[in-house]
Parts: sequence; C-alpha cells; structure tokens
Amino acid sequence: MIAKISAPQKPIRVTINLPASKSLSNRALIIRALSGRDFEIENLSAAEDTKILLNAIQSTDKTIDVGAAGTAMRFLTAYFAVCEAEKILTGTERMKKRPIAPLVDALKILGADIEYLENTGFPPIKIKGKRLTKNEVEVDGTISSQFLSALLMIAPILENGVKIKIKGNLVSKPYAEMTVALMKHFGVSVSWRENTIEIPNQKYVQQSYKVEPDWSAAAFWYSVVALSKDAEITLNGLQKNSQQGDSVLPELMKQFGVETEFLNSGIKLRQSSIVNRQSSIKIDFPNFPDLAQSLTVIAAALDLKIQFSGIENLKIKETDRIVALQTELKKIGKEFIKEGNYYTLIGQFKKSEQTIETYDDHRMVMAFAPLALVCEKIDIQNPETVKKSYPGFWEDLGKCDLMVTPGK
Repeated sequence: MIAKISAPQKPIRVTINLPASKSLSNRALIIRALSGRDFEIENLSAAEDTKILLNAIQSTDKTIDVGAAGTAMRFLTAYFAVCEAEKILTGTERMKKRPIAPLVDALKILGADIEYLENTGFPPIKIKGKRLTKNEVEVDGTISSQFLSALLMIAPILENGVKIKIKGNLVSKPYAEMTVALMKHFGVSVSWRENTIEIPNQKYVQQSYKVEPDWSAAAFWYSVVALSKDAEITLNGLQKNSQQGDSVLPELMKQFGVETEFLNSGIKLRQSSIVNRQSSIKIDFPNFPDLAQSLTVIAAALDLKIQFSGIENLKIKETDRIVALQTELKKIGKEFIKEGNYYTLIGQFKKSEQTIETYDDHRMVMAFAPLALVCEKIDIQNPETVKKSYPGFWEDLGKCDLMVTPGK
C-alpha cells in the first residue's frame, strides 16, 4: 500500500490531540503487573506496541510473539524471568536480529533460567520463571537503555533487592530516568549514584496513573511547521517538565526555525525567521535517538548544514535507520555521510515527486511524510506501519489539509 501526499493550498491552522506516550504506558503496565494489584492507568496508549505488551502480560499461552515491538521483547524478558511460568518469546525476522544478550546475561547472573532457541544473543528465547536471589549485576549500557529499564522494574520484587552497575556510557539515559521516576511514583525508593543503582526489596504502591501525551510524536508536527509556508499548530497536553527525554524538542527546534509557546493546555508551534544557514547545527543524539530521522529530513529539505553524532544505535532499531536514511535521502538529492565522529548532509535538495520506501519502520513513515510540503508530491510505502506508535497519524495529518490518498 502507498499513501500519496500533496501539499495544502492554504495556511495550516490546526489543533492536535497527540497519542499517549507508549514509553510511559509500557512501563506502567509492567509495574502494575509486578505489583500484583489492579489499578487504573488513564490515557493508556493505543499504539500497537502497547497492545502487544498488554496482551502478552495477560496471555496464558506458552509462546508469545511480540512482532516488531522491541520494548515488549526487552521488558517481557525480565518480567517472565521472575514469573512462575515457562514462556517462549519470539518476534519478526528483524526482531530475531536485534540483540538481547546484554539483558539475558545480566538476568542469568541474577539466577534466571533463559535459553536461546536459534542464534546465541538474539530472540527467540525460552524463559523458565523462578525466584531470583542474587543481588549484584553489571549491565552494558552502550546498546539500549531498555536493558537497564527492564532490570530496574523487576528489582524491587527480588528477594534481596539488587545493585546494578552500568558498564560504558548509557545511551538514551532519559528513558532510564523515566523508568526510575515512574517507579518512585509507585512508591519505590531508588538510589542512583554515577554508574551504580541500588534498589532494596520493597513493594510497589497501588495508585492510579495518567499517561502523558507523547513528545516523540510531536516531532512530526515540528516538521510540518518547519517545512510549511505558513503554519501554526497547537499540540494539546504536552508538559514543559516532562519525564520524556524527547521534551528537548522546543530547544532543539529553535535552530530549525520553529518557536514553541507553552500554554496551560499544551504548546503552540509557529515559524521563526531565525535560521542560521551559514553555520552547522550540531546535535549529539544519544539521549533522544528517536528524533534523529525527523531532524535529518528537515535539515535536508531546508538545505541546512548539520553535524549529527551519537546515532550509531539507530542501526539496531526496527530497521538499520542510518542506511534507510542514506538510501531515501538520495532520492531528494542529499547524501547523509559520516565524516569522523559526525554525520553530515551534502548535495542540493530537489523538489521532485518521489516514492519513499519505509522498511516497515513507523518513524521512517512519519519523518518523510512532511516532505510533501516542499516537494511536488510524496508517495509513502507501507503507511500503515504508523500503528506501531501513532495509529491516528494519517487522520491527524488530514486535518492540515494535506491531501492523503491511498494507492497501490
């Protein structure tokens, strides 16, 4: 399936209710399951990843297929390791190529019974849940913060608690900090000093929780404002003091010509005339890698000079996102190349009609869709993959009078 997108003929004035954060939703679901109590999670994400996780927690089946849901794979690996049941976790062919070894190794040190069923270090895995009594472990922080988050959430229910040492520089650190903040919301004490985290045995406190709207989803609306001729967009519900790492967007997007006004009800985005086209925009992405695709596409379309770093772990996402960006940006006249420690853009942006391959990656779809504002027309392959994180994306995009029509 293809989505054919063409630009609106009038100024964009729209208010959007963003989807709930799947990152917060997925953590809240695991914590609720570990607490052994049923409490309300208000505004739970409708994303496919969250539905997969919830269904897996509730399922009595021995084999659980998480599809392409990386968060579900990592969180459920730790969750089932402490549940008294035997489970097999599997997923898509791409999931079977995404590393799980750092988490499995750490869980085994704590006493978990986990076996690789195909290739060592990768799903599928068989887990025989049991009581874990060992209480010191080291985890590699250089690949994914989800390994650490998975360990953190089970830590309070371990008989002797746990001391976790983080090896290497922790990527996506705000996501681990989000996990800790949520655990504290549910009554758990956590001590985090430098690269060591200590959590004693304790119980999660039952209380209701309301999930924030998704700052990651806001990136695509910043793109619309940055690339449009005249746009003013209100995003309801976003908070300035958010637990989400992608709430750095207002500061980052100043460099791309977008101003953010914080309202009582959310934020309002407007264009600014201040874009420095002479000097390079330098951004280090390890703390907010989900923003890299959108910001790269914006920079390409505006012919801005960039020096982007800290994106190496994009290679192990839903697709190799670096290769995907390089391949698709060539279609609009840009090359995304590595020079030393940085990735830069070279070439002149061309506004021709293009078909964008998206590699079953929801963020590729949403990063490239706003190009219709500056190109003659953009066709997006596999537009339905947005259901992974933002099921209502196309409906919301239609509110901007962007013409979205299906094709084959």
